[in-house]
Amino acid sequence: MNRISHCFQALRRAGRKALIPYITAGDPHPDQTVPLLHALVHAGADIIELGVPFSDPMADGPIIQKACERALSQGMSLRGVLELVREFRRTNADTPLVLMGYLNPIESMGFDAFAAGAREAGVDGVLTVDLPAEEASELAELLVAADIDPIFLLAPTSSIERIRRTVELARGYLYYVSLKGVTGSAALNVVEVEEKLAMIRTCTGLPLGVGFGIKDPPTAAAIAQIADAVVVGSAIVSRIAEWADDPERMRQEAGNLVSAMRQAMPVDSV
Repeated sequence: MNRISHCFQALRRAGRKALIPYITAGDPHPDQTVPLLHALVHAGADIIELGVPFSDPMADGPIIQKACERALSQGMSLRGVLELVREFRRTNADTPLVLMGYLNPIESMGFDAFAAGAREAGVDGVLTVDLPAEEASELAELLVAADIDPIFLLAPTSSIERIRRTVELARGYLYYVSLKGVTGSAALNVVEVEEKLAMIRTCTGLPLGVGFGIKDPPTAAAIAQIADAVVVGSAIVSRIAEWADDPERMRQEAGNLVSAMRQAMPVDSV
């Protein structure tokens, strides 16, 4: 059992839902990423999605696009991201880390080299935004062999047939994109999300995380009522951008948002 499965089992026993913040590796500077990761864990993060910066992040809105630009301007690369994971693991052996990014950097490194490097670094899951399940079997098999969970996106437009194909390869958890749009988009409709999650649950027992459009503690609390995990990205990344020139304040502000979300998320009686 890897760290992701262990985390969700522990949360279920405690009657809690997972809080999964996202940051872009190398933003605003590579030296700040590992301290940010530790600050998020201290604030209440259960799992962290670490974005691999890419020059054409098609699923991301302006906030994360600019974060990718800042990270790339500092020389951040996929190999650099793996080195940051290694550094984090020197002092944190427990918190699951999921790499979230796009296929091109992985293809450039090579699937075999990437799977081996990710395992050695201490990666627990990989979410490749632009790799649909229909084309993912080669990479997914290598990841599973390395005890790394291939994680996939599902959307409001996903048909029951596509959901079934996706869950055949998925491990760890599924990431439901709550909006028809990019990250940081308009407000989500919780009722519609709940209906779609019910459909997905007829196909799989994997935990379901919901992201896109979660901006504040009340939204996080509402999603935690219906999902197994709450994923928050743009709201955190915007605080990182706002306080990029003051690293201590930046970590404090990002941590404050995560802490407020964690406190707002309900705890079930067990």
